[in-house]
Amino acid sequence: MFWKSRGLNLFVYLMVVSIFIVGCGNSGEEGTASSSENSKSDQTESEAVTNEDGDQEQYEIKLGTVFGDAEPVNEYAREAAERINEKTDGAVTIEVYPDSTLGSNVDTFEQIQSGAAVIGHGDPGYYQEWVPDIGVLQGPYLVDEPEEYNKLLESEWYEDVSGQMADEGLTVLAFNWILGDRHMISDKEIRSPEDLSGSSVRISPNTMWRETISAMGGTPDELEWSEVYTALSSGVVDAAEAPLETIYTSSLHESADTLSLTGHFKAISGFVIGTDYFESMPEEYQDIIMEEFKKSGEDVTESIYSEEDEWIKTFESEGVNVVDDVDTEAFKEATKDVYNQFDEWSPGLYEEVQDILEE
Repeated sequence: MFWKSRGLNLFVYLMVVSIFIVGCGNSGEEGTASSSENSKSDQTESEAVTNEDGDQEQYEIKLGTVFGDAEPVNEYAREAAERINEKTDGAVTIEVYPDSTLGSNVDTFEQIQSGAAVIGHGDPGYYQEWVPDIGVLQGPYLVDEPEEYNKLLESEWYEDVSGQMADEGLTVLAFNWILGDRHMISDKEIRSPEDLSGSSVRISPNTMWRETISAMGGTPDELEWSEVYTALSSGVVDAAEAPLETIYTSSLHESADTLSLTGHFKAISGFVIGTDYFESMPEEYQDIIMEEFKKSGEDVTESIYSEEDEWIKTFESEGVNVVDDVDTEAFKEATKDVYNQFDEWSPGLYEEVQDILEE
């Protein structure tokens, strides 16, 4: 009986062990399959932001401007860079290089098109060298208030134009950086086109500036921004034009003592990055970069326009003669024909833009 009982017990024991082993084996296979699926899922979610070794991809980008370090465009670009770095968990680092450290505007655009990890900054007058129609955004007295640009930037027309920019290798990150109204600084009061007649005026090296200053009565003189202070103080040029804060932070009022509020341009500008480089980044990062540059554009525009009266007071307190009774209607009339000087523009472009603004 003992052996019979013992044999039965042994048989039951072996059966239980077998069932346990099989069960564990099945469980292990299911666990392995589940783990494999999870791993595969995790890999799918993160493969765009990690390299083949599983490490997080790093994107180190240089951002160049021609403006002094303390200028708003650099300050707000740094704020955008900080938010981008935070929202990408440190994967995207953007370092700002002011004062033409990376070269002129055109230099940075050429670097971008060659594939460099660079962001450039410029106004439509520069970009129209690649996509002519975008130049209309910089036209003289195009809008009365900066908010009006939003109608254009949210239109199908702008979507098409920015698409053409991308095709040229320059993807627009944001074009809503409006850095104030541009005014004249010189040693003479400028109230009308007649007052500007015979005066050499420093301009950016692009066609829109040249045509506008000529129509206003001045003689355009192309110089890079880094040369303006010396040119104005030495008499190489009689006048320069820029937004109020830029004139002040560049110390141009030390070289000329009269500020005439012509407001001939609104300083709309945008940031661009290489299309191929940008599209090599995870789509999530692309969205974050565009969103944050747009946000900083809104912030800098609001800040600059809210401080214009304070800047005028600052100039006056430092002995600058501020001419605020400029005959802007005379300048508007004088510059109307500027919009007819660009044969490369699409037919009826100015009228199309005006229709969008009037919607």
